[in-house]
Amino acid sequence: MMKFRKMHHGASGAALTAVEDERFTQLGRFLASSKVDEIPQLWNVLVGGMSLVGPRPEDERFVGLHREEFARILTVRPGITGLSQLAFAREAEILDEANRTDDYTQRILPQKVRLDCFYADHRSLRMNVSILFWTVVAVILRLDVAVNRANGRLGMRARPALSTTAAENQ
Repeated sequence: MMKFRKMHHGASGAALTAVEDERFTQLGRFLASSKVDEIPQLWNVLVGGMSLVGPRPEDERFVGLHREEFARILTVRPGITGLSQLAFAREAEILDEANRTDDYTQRILPQKVRLDCFYADHRSLRMNVSILFWTVVAVILRLDVAVNRANGRLGMRARPALSTTAAENQ
């Protein structure tokens, strides 16, 4: 999978990145936050290695935790965007800073696996067009998209109003 380099040469560490990850270069931080780092993947789509829509490739360390489900997911061509990418567009912001990997494997990964299995079992042209539309909404308009975990329907995420106390603390 082709991407622009976002991290310093020789950077190593956790498979998950943080919002202010020290491994990012200055340009890399912009590429990640703007999603411009995904543009080279269009080449992968053109040569047939990826699709515009489909489950994102996952780190092999995490695949091993859900081997049976990934056998289903891997029957579908990987994509640049998908249901789990829309549902967890702000993943780096919501992971527990104290233990990102455990939080990811216990809380986020199981939900992503369920969404990717749902996509593998129910994918259609209509679903792909909907995912592409809502990806544009999320990336270009910077709006949060909600993904219904039961039926894959997409829409605007409704954010609860901040309480007076919470608003005063910000």
